[in-house]
Amino acid sequence: MLEPAPPHNTPSQPASSASASPARRAAIAIAVTVAATAATMLVLGDRAYLWVKSVHVIAIISWMAGMLYLPRLFIYHCDAPKGSQQSETFKVMERRLRDIIINPAMIIAWVLGLWLGWQAGFFSSGWFHAKLGAALALSAVHGYFSMAVRAFAEDRNTVSARHWRMINEIPTVLMIAIVVLVIVKPF
Repeated sequence: MLEPAPPHNTPSQPASSASASPARRAAIAIAVTVAATAATMLVLGDRAYLWVKSVHVIAIISWMAGMLYLPRLFIYHCDAPKGSQQSETFKVMERRLRDIIINPAMIIAWVLGLWLGWQAGFFSSGWFHAKLGAALALSAVHGYFSMAVRAFAEDRNTVSARHWRMINEIPTVLMIAIVVLVIVKPF
């Protein structure tokens, strides 16, 4: 009797071969986005601002989508027995979400956001400093989530699903603060 072929990118594959392709694709996506944005700036000059702002907002939406979804994966992962097929599937999902969506989106959001702030002369505004502080806090949460992805990948998560349910609210609160600061510019 013939045995079925193993599925592509199974958790039993070495981590280096399973993660090299997504990381490479993420790097290519960042490079293409940066090149396209730079070309737009060169071609359109001062008229590029709104195009760059559009890419920045798209990057923010992508970053936030991942930042809201990743802790949900952690909640479900906490309930999966270590070494189970379900746990191994969560590991792949968490790593890919971080490497392919969240990390590139954060990098693009930061680079373009700083350029937009500089172009618009916002660096001396109080609301911009507060927004920058909230964005730094969101980046710190991103770093915490990245450490958690590594901990789950090595089966050494020590926190409960309840912890992840509470932590899941932090990106939402920071997103609300950032949006209010950008739209209302209260000070």
